Amino acid sequence: MTVESFFAPACPDVFSAALPELAYEHVTDPAEAHRLIAAARRRGPVAMGLHGPEVLSYELVRSVLRDPRFRVPQGMFLAAQGITSGPLWDRVAANLISLDGEEHHRLRRLLARAFTPRSTARLRRVAIDVMTGLVDRCAPEGRCDVVADIARRYPIPVICALLGAPPEDWELFSAWTDDIFRVFGWNVADQQARILAAWDQLDAYVDAMVETRRRTLTDDLLSDLIRAEGDGERLSGDELRMLVAGLLMAGTDTTRNQLAAAVQALCEHPAQWELLTLFPQLAGNATEELIRHTPVAIAMLRTAVEDAELAGLRIPAGTLVVTNLASANRDPAVFVEPDRLDITRHEASAMVTFGGGMHYCLGSHLARLEIAEGLAIMARRMPNIRLDGPAPWKPLTSLSGPATLPVTFDAA
Repeated sequence: MTVESFFAPACPDVFSAALPELAYEHVTDPAEAHRLIAAARRRGPVAMGLHGPEVLSYELVRSVLRDPRFRVPQGMFLAAQGITSGPLWDRVAANLISLDGEEHHRLRRLLARAFTPRSTARLRRVAIDVMTGLVDRCAPEGRCDVVADIARRYPIPVICALLGAPPEDWELFSAWTDDIFRVFGWNVADQQARILAAWDQLDAYVDAMVETRRRTLTDDLLSDLIRAEGDGERLSGDELRMLVAGLLMAGTDTTRNQLAAAVQALCEHPAQWELLTLFPQLAGNATEELIRHTPVAIAMLRTAVEDAELAGLRIPAGTLVVTNLASANRDPAVFVEPDRLDITRHEASAMVTFGGGMHYCLGSHLARLEIAEGLAIMARRMPNIRLDGPAPWKPLTSLSGPATLPVTFDAA
């Protein structure tokens, strides 16, 4: 044994291990992406993707999401694009999703009061009324674009109700959210001015709401946060604005895209849509299965804060690691016939689309409620639904989903 071999690392470096390559950023068909991901997973639990190593197995994804050696990258996608300072960096780096440690726990503890299953159930009536109104517009024609006519218009009025904003302002919130959410893409440099302009307008709106609530508290999330501030939590104006912006970013496009993706998957499995039509009580279980089978968030990013070992590979500190949620959700070691869509499925293991650990999605209860209620109403009011044209997806390397989803169905 040589001196060099004696002091050699116990496991190979992830960048020198000749891992299988995985590329799906060019794909607009999620089915093709799942085929590419499955092929890489069969070769091993880790592959090398465009932005770094991607962990593919269910157990490895769950482990990384819960492991304190891996944290959400401060600034999310910005640092990887060379943006590490400036007004946009300051906003994103201070957002709840970028924070760790005690500051994260303090703010999350406050928001958690608004996102228990019991509290989100209060929004059920709002979700039902909004979806019913949207479907009423489409039902007589027997055709619509699910993305433009239903999914895009659905979650914002529910978020407005949660915040205590008037329903007529939903289009304002929707436009701001569309622009602010560009911060999670891979071409932020070209979009900074637009993102910051929308963020400034949202901040001004929230400041006005806070001023009004301080005079007269009501039964909404913003009032709850101000009450907490009065109890000694000492929320600053910056924190109130940040929490509202974070809520919009986390609870709008995710639900929009996931609902549209769920409808597309059911269009491609008409027997499952018929089953939901006959048994609307399956809507909750169908939501779980559809989010597992067809997630619009393919992956979550983590950064190694220290050297770590995964699956016999050394991950150097500072490495950007991609946890592939779509791969974990279809791991045959955990799910029986994972590529099969079955809205009656009952598995011992939960899907990982909402993440894990300290950054598990706070709004998961609300997202589940909105999608389940939406699907139940659509299945009842839009029977025999089928695709009426191409439904390409947006880029899969950020929040994805159908860009358009034209459908026809039996008119009311």
